[in-house]
Amino acid sequence: MNYWHEFVKGIWERNPILVIGIGLCPTLATSSSVSNALWMTLAATFVLVFSNIIISLIKGIVPPHLRIPIFISVIATFVTVVDLTLNAFQPEVYKSLGIFIPLIVVNCIILGRAEEFASKNGLVASTLDGLGMGLGFGLTLTVLAFFREMLGANKLLGLTVIPGFEPSSMMIIAPGAFITLGFMLWGMNAYNSRKKG
Repeated sequence: MNYWHEFVKGIWERNPILVIGIGLCPTLATSSSVSNALWMTLAATFVLVFSNIIISLIKGIVPPHLRIPIFISVIATFVTVVDLTLNAFQPEVYKSLGIFIPLIVVNCIILGRAEEFASKNGLVASTLDGLGMGLGFGLTLTVLAFFREMLGANKLLGLTVIPGFEPSSMMIIAPGAFITLGFMLWGMNAYNSRKKG
């Protein structure tokens, strides 16, 4: 098994948002600022990596008919750790991300990786898969947030980007998320088509 490939595939080749098309709800909802995107990346990557580790370790003892409930219980455990930690140590982030932290439990990226990969592969490969998918999710989320925050608020991490620039508030709300994600999908597909041709 090529461990390097298992790590990098989630960043571009099998990017959960831009290629597989899952995890769009938290992507669109939490990408209004780079700060939110970075915290969501940390939270989702933590849950992805540690749930993949546990699921790869217990896959041999899980009865097939109880597979999904057990996987969700494992994922929910790590989401609870993230939820309580953010609430205790980063209350502003906790309020900003709101319901999207608990909803990581049902995020298709995490359950999909548990079912598709961690339940069929070993510890090292599952760990690298979780880390790569988390980074792919995070990079997409952060790039999306960068353009939305810059064009919609003329700020990045609370600092003014271009003095005198008049931002478009549409970029901070849902249409801005869809438009920016559409351009990102177009850019990725154009690059991949040119690379193949």
